Amino acid sequence: MPYCEVGKTQSSVDAALNNGIQIFYRTYGHGPTKVLLIIGLAGTHDSWGPQIKGLTGTDRPNGDETMAVDQEPGEGHNEVGGIEVCAFDNRGMGRSSVPTKKSDYTTRIMAKDAIALLDHLGWKKAHVFGHSMGAMIACKMAAMVPDRILSLALLNVTGGGFECFPKFDRKTLSIAIRFIKAKTPEQRAAVDLDTHYSKEYLEEYVGSNTRRAILYQEYVKGITATGMQSNCGFDGQINACWTHKMTRSEIELIHSCEFLVSVIHGRQDVIAQISHARRLAEKLQPVARMVELHGGHLVSHERTEEVNKALLDLINASEMKMSPHDWNNFPKKTSEASSGTFMEGATNIILGKIHFYLLYIFSLFMIAIKHGRSALQRLKPARVGASLT
Repeated sequence: MPYCEVGKTQSSVDAALNNGIQIFYRTYGHGPTKVLLIIGLAGTHDSWGPQIKGLTGTDRPNGDETMAVDQEPGEGHNEVGGIEVCAFDNRGMGRSSVPTKKSDYTTRIMAKDAIALLDHLGWKKAHVFGHSMGAMIACKMAAMVPDRILSLALLNVTGGGFECFPKFDRKTLSIAIRFIKAKTPEQRAAVDLDTHYSKEYLEEYVGSNTRRAILYQEYVKGITATGMQSNCGFDGQINACWTHKMTRSEIELIHSCEFLVSVIHGRQDVIAQISHARRLAEKLQPVARMVELHGGHLVSHERTEEVNKALLDLINASEMKMSPHDWNNFPKKTSEASSGTFMEGATNIILGKIHFYLLYIFSLFMIAIKHGRSALQRLKPARVGASLT
């Protein structure tokens, strides 16, 4: 199995911290164009399946003779020599190592895992595409080693911290409660569908069944195969999202390198609110293009063709050395518009903090209910059966 020993390619300090950490990865396709895919919270490398197939024309891992799938003509990036893609399991999930300490999970540490993987593969530069938490890691990576980034795609991204919280409404509260209670692959699959896709997409019929029914079976099978994420892994990855922040200097560093950025987001995303993605795209001007699609958090699956086209457009524009001003699709700002945007941004930050405190209070309430039930069960006298004498 292909593993990257993280500590082997790092400095002595990082190597000591990451001693024994292994990152499981797969490569697909062949060619001079290299693409690194970074998946999000609780996801595994194969969550990138539709993009792997769209970019390389195959879903057959390199070196795996048991999973042969013929490459479809016209797929991939063959007109300029082909694409090689690498997708991997982040620490804390799948076949990669699962550190037990929460402090071993930050987007900076996980970005170092990705950099170590580039070194392991011998890739000097790559297009780096990330989804959700993976997009946060990709941002941090771009600020750490900007000279190794050919382009950056951020799918369903937020700025971390309180921006990780979903909308505060009845639907998301219901999803949150179901997620907390999910203990089996079946329960987890049911709640994942509602977080990953738009309602319209799930209700569409494919033959005699709805997409929900079809995807439910696929999700149960997938979760059963990989296993439920461990508590250590989940808590650690949550910590990485919660502590993530891109500083002004890191944003300015990405600006200065002028590689192109594509921010891709689903309008119906109930996990990562699109307003946060728009704000990040604005901060990254003039190098960023905003691509908004009808879809949920897993817009890469729900709108595969549009997402793959956006990614290929990014690769092509980067290889053609398109200027950032020709790439970005934001209207030019007047001083009045800039002032309005600043005020809107400040308002959104205040509302976001209020939103965070409401969710914090709700989480305390849920914890209190949970502990209250446990206490009542301990106090409840045991039932004694009737005497047989």
